[in-house]
Amino acid sequence: MNISIVQAMIDAIDKPAIFINHQYVIEAVNQPYRNTYPVDIIPGKSQCFKVSHGNTKPCDQCGESCPIQQCKDTGRTASVVHIHTTKSGQSYCDILMRPVHDANGDLLGYLEILDKLAFASNYPTKGKMIGESAAFKAMLNKINRAAKSDIAVLLQGETGTGKELVSHALHTSSHRAEKPFVVIECTGLADTLFESELFGYEKGAFTGAQSNKKGLVDAAQGGTLFFDEIGDVPLTMQVKLLRLFETQTYRPVGSVQVKKADFRLVCASHKDLKSLVEKGEFRQDLYYRIAGFPIHLPPLRERQSDIELLCSHMLHELPSKKRLHKSTIEMLTNYTYPGNIRELKNIVEQAYLLADENVIYPTDLPELVSEPTVHTNERVLTLEAAEAKYLEKVVAKHEGSIDTLANALGVSQRTLYRKLQSLGLKVKG
Repeated sequence: MNISIVQAMIDAIDKPAIFINHQYVIEAVNQPYRNTYPVDIIPGKSQCFKVSHGNTKPCDQCGESCPIQQCKDTGRTASVVHIHTTKSGQSYCDILMRPVHDANGDLLGYLEILDKLAFASNYPTKGKMIGESAAFKAMLNKINRAAKSDIAVLLQGETGTGKELVSHALHTSSHRAEKPFVVIECTGLADTLFESELFGYEKGAFTGAQSNKKGLVDAAQGGTLFFDEIGDVPLTMQVKLLRLFETQTYRPVGSVQVKKADFRLVCASHKDLKSLVEKGEFRQDLYYRIAGFPIHLPPLRERQSDIELLCSHMLHELPSKKRLHKSTIEMLTNYTYPGNIRELKNIVEQAYLLADENVIYPTDLPELVSEPTVHTNERVLTLEAAEAKYLEKVVAKHEGSIDTLANALGVSQRTLYRKLQSLGLKVKG
């Protein structure tokens, strides 16, 4: 293998890139990659997992998916989203790993190219998507791939899963980032109002049209147009949307002039649009036009390992600093969140206001969190969480002293006092 040729190949890549041999040793590295990490990289000596993670073993031996191992298993290019230790701290990276063969088909090593994901973080950061669960990382990978093109993206997920935040990420990571990002709220708009808001209107087009007005399509020129809850658009308007999306042209209300539109299309819906198509409530041709690249936004119950991190982020945004007791975290983790991240935010802010101390205890949480939630995939509570819930209910109903309650529970007064103190509970008597 001619290292100088490999180095020339690496230097021609504008993103951070390295060439790795079978022993995970970096044989060639470009300057953007060197600029990314705080350690000195020595070709022929430095190992990739030590540089990016500070690990002593490859990623697959440290509980992470290793792209090199994936390449070995499949013989094909692989991609994963990892958290790397960079000069700017912990940072999300989308890694593309490609096997490199010689003219005889023999494997020489692996080309690794990095995309840094500026829109996501694994620690409290204002304006970024927060998480580190497998479902979250899978979503980040799709967002990053879609952002690089002009393909129409359909965001599908339950209410409160963060569809507008994802749409912003798609915009800010695209070549249109310096152009406008325009949101169209599809819910509750009447047909006539929808058309005039979207396409604008000419003076005199209808009663009250005192002057010409530009529409939202015109406002988004060169940028991104985000249709939030597109499943709520009436059938009568869907045909006009289809024409706009297919021809990239439109006419303002009351005008005969056809205008050219230039925007990247992102749509979102919490409804099952395929089901609406089958019922005849959503046009099939429109569905296939907007669903060029569907992205599933996982509900919070599929991201339970992210809940503590999300809570820390939400508390970090509030004026005075408070933290969650471990029993509170346990209780929040076992709740099912029908309202997803939006509901979690409401719960955290309520608990923050109710907490009398710098520690937020289970008793500071809204009642709905401590009540059993009926859900088909409900997790079994740990003994600690179950005990915390039980003690909270018992203390709320008990009218006697801590001594009588301890006797009733069959534990010593000292043991009960310690448990209640850790939970922030107090006996009334």
